[in-house]
Amino acid sequence: MHDEEVGNAAREDNRFDRAILDLLLHDQTCRPWAIEELVREIGDRAAVEDSLARLYGAGLIHRILGGFVFATRAAVRANQLAA
Repeated sequence: MHDEEVGNAAREDNRFDRAILDLLLHDQTCRPWAIEELVREIGDRAAVEDSLARLYGAGLIHRILGGFVFATRAAVRANQLAA
């Protein structure tokens, strides 16, 4: 039972991470997004903050002053290769 709950939580985390990374990579300019914009798009502040922490830890996003984030060059390139 516990393993199933952990697996479900990990899948949910991955879903949020992918959704946010997709937004950051959506247009070719890869413009910075305000964290507040992401919260409005996703609808869950805690999930967005947790996801941004995971993505930052993985080296997939940059965080800049003023509450903005954008995809790293590595994330952009990996996305290009996956297409």
